Amino acid sequence: MANFLEIIIFILPAYIANSIPVVLGGGMPLDLEKKFSDGRRIFGNGKTMRGFLSGILGGTVTGGILAIAYPISYFSSIEMQFIASFALALGTMIGDAFGSFIKRRMGIESGRQFFLDTVMFIVLAMIFAYPFVIVNNAYTIENIVIIVLMTIIIHPLTNIFANRIGLKNVPW
Repeated sequence: MANFLEIIIFILPAYIANSIPVVLGGGMPLDLEKKFSDGRRIFGNGKTMRGFLSGILGGTVTGGILAIAYPISYFSSIEMQFIASFALALGTMIGDAFGSFIKRRMGIESGRQFFLDTVMFIVLAMIFAYPFVIVNNAYTIENIVIIVLMTIIIHPLTNIFANRIGLKNVPW
């Protein structure tokens, strides 16, 4: 059985990066209100510069603190764990924006529920972190399944919570 604590420590920077824009986002849209060739906004108003950057910073800082406090076997060094935390946070924010891009191309309005909102961020986060991990330790089938299942459960629950306390307009 995988060490569940190590899995949590590994993926927490991505989860933090994904949640921080709900609290610290707002302001200038990431797409600068530009439209794609299909006439639709690239991302929409829900993706902002401040949210994107605060997500990367929050995930990276979280990962840095964890690297010092709880170095895990998925990395060759504390420094590599810190770098991977940045990669996880950056991948998360790009994955989240990419999910919005796909939603816009499919004609799904901003704020509407869409399955890619739940998984796209975690998939890209893990792809971005791949070069920095000891692959046979971190990227086992068991760990990947656990991370995806946790995400499918945790992401909607945190969105419902954020909606109930007034941080999000919709519960997804």
